[in-house]
Amino acid sequence: MAQPIAGIQKGCALECRGVTYRLPSGTALVSDLNLTVARGETLVLLGRSGSGKTTTLKLFNRLLEPSDGEIFIAGRPSSAWDPIQLRRGIGYVIQDAGLFPHWSVERNVALVPQLEHWPEERIRARVKEMLELVGLPPAEFATRRPSELSGGQRQRVGVARALAADQPILLMDEPFGALDPVTRAELQREFRVLASRLEKTIVFVTHDVREALFLGTRIALLAGGRLAGVHAREEFLNATEPEVRAFVASLQLSRGDEEVR
Repeated sequence: MAQPIAGIQKGCALECRGVTYRLPSGTALVSDLNLTVARGETLVLLGRSGSGKTTTLKLFNRLLEPSDGEIFIAGRPSSAWDPIQLRRGIGYVIQDAGLFPHWSVERNVALVPQLEHWPEERIRARVKEMLELVGLPPAEFATRRPSELSGGQRQRVGVARALAADQPILLMDEPFGALDPVTRAELQREFRVLASRLEKTIVFVTHDVREALFLGTRIALLAGGRLAGVHAREEFLNATEPEVRAFVASLQLSRGDEEVR
């Protein structure tokens, strides 16, 4: 795997210290963000559209650079890492998987191990292992193109690719947001089991409070580019911050609609 991130053993895997990100116009998309992500936890970034969730995720793997403040990866400033090696050492899953459409499933999953010059035999074994892990039998799926897969299958391939080089950190940007409700619920259940088994450090972006409560070890709520609160899953429903209460109210309203139906 990409060696720079290999040394995470305990404590904070990711940390933001006073991080602000501004557009060239001066508009701040994220302001004075102070946040830690412990090794092995699943931290959910929850918030409305435009709250700064995806911007924060991209700051972690240096797709964006902070205007002020500093981000630490495994205890070292992110600016100290080579950005290419940093990105190879962090798994990244986006909505609709972001697969290369002209490549086979096998080649998509093998991307980072190939870039890291793994031996071919090891790559083949790892691809097989990852496809089995996400419920896609290699004999059936390895040679298919993304266009030959369902949305849920493409997302499984995206997760397999993000894990292929055994990266200790996984960033996920609304990976299940475009799926139908049944497939989404299935993948949420599978992902929760997978996260528990693999013990990766995961930052998961969503605007769905139910998904946040189901998947998150802790929930960091963003509002207007600022951190509105960070709570353990069990504490979130009773938190007092106004933005938290708004999300809890939306959950209760949704439950009331279900009772009416």
